[in-house]
Amino acid sequence: MHSVPLRLKKDQERRLLAGHAWVYSNEVDTAATPLADLEPGQAVEIIAQRGRWLGHGYANPHSLICARLVSRRRSQPIGAALLVQRVRAALALREQLFEAPFYRLVHGEGDGLPGLVVDRYGDLLAVQITTAGMDRLQPLVLAALEQVLRPTHIVLRNDNPMREVEGLAQGIHWVLGDDPGAITLTEGELRFAVAPAGGQKTGWFFDQADNRRAQHRFGPARRVLDVCCYLGAWGLGAAADGAESVAFVDSADSALAGVTANAERNELAARIDTLHGDAFEVLRALRDDGARFDRVILDPPAFIKRRKDEREGTRAYERLNRLGLGLLAPGGLLITSSCSFHLSREAFLRTVQSAARRTEHELQLLLAGAQGPDHPVHPAIPETAYLKTFFLRALPGARANDAD
Repeated sequence: MHSVPLRLKKDQERRLLAGHAWVYSNEVDTAATPLADLEPGQAVEIIAQRGRWLGHGYANPHSLICARLVSRRRSQPIGAALLVQRVRAALALREQLFEAPFYRLVHGEGDGLPGLVVDRYGDLLAVQITTAGMDRLQPLVLAALEQVLRPTHIVLRNDNPMREVEGLAQGIHWVLGDDPGAITLTEGELRFAVAPAGGQKTGWFFDQADNRRAQHRFGPARRVLDVCCYLGAWGLGAAADGAESVAFVDSADSALAGVTANAERNELAARIDTLHGDAFEVLRALRDDGARFDRVILDPPAFIKRRKDEREGTRAYERLNRLGLGLLAPGGLLITSSCSFHLSREAFLRTVQSAARRTEHELQLLLAGAQGPDHPVHPAIPETAYLKTFFLRALPGARANDAD
């Protein structure tokens, strides 16, 4: 990619020197390098106000994050060689971590490839490109993946809403092989059918795998509620551990059909029930019916997608946890998650505690989980540490208040 200079204002290089990789539009010296002159995805060399060279990156003048730094070595510009090197490094980590080839292979900034996500299902790769710069590199990205992994199938899951923010078209396209339909992956002792071209995200949520396994250490729970269950990984794990009954809640009929099929696949169908509808409405109906569960699992989609949604999204998290706690039996376990990177770990815990006070529960935090190691966090980019999962015990003896 042919690159052009992108010059920063005075003292705006400090975050980049500390390791961050994003440049915001208000940090650019637009007199020296007018953003209007840049094309979306344009390769740039990021330069401090006094001329210090900072790195190779790419720009998008129409985005608040107007540039992303990709390489800090002047001799290593963005191109085929760099992409192959980064993919190989990503693969080496996963091969250390996993026996079976089912994992997130590339995780954006965490793997030095901002704007690129690749999930691996054996010989099938599901690829998401979310930035204009990486979109320009798409042919080189696909070539690097083919060179390093020799897959038989690649699907572009470019239906992520982030593409709209970057001014990119959305769609799902097979670029290698045809759609094989549902494939089977294993998590622990369980088998799940997944559709990489048709499910949520890229078909599976690998980021919660370690947290789902962690619930086993708390032993079997007799009655379990799995809210926003998708294909049932949390609840079926609880059923396999010995739960007598598991109720699954989701707003998508297709997800609940997947739960039923996966339960049958693992000979657990006799223990499950599915409840279709909006999570808040279903939880209120269960509360009104006097239902109680020994374990309540809340794993909703991100309620805070943009900074301006933070206040309303935080209220939604509190409301959901309040309803979940209202269904929890004394001594029961609440497993609650947020994947909103705009909501910090500390703020999310405060939100759950606020819900507990409203329902007059006393909670003990037993375990705090995060995304798995195939979703590496960039130490200088706190936004990459997005997943929070808390395991909290409701102390026996506290009186639950049914306030909505």
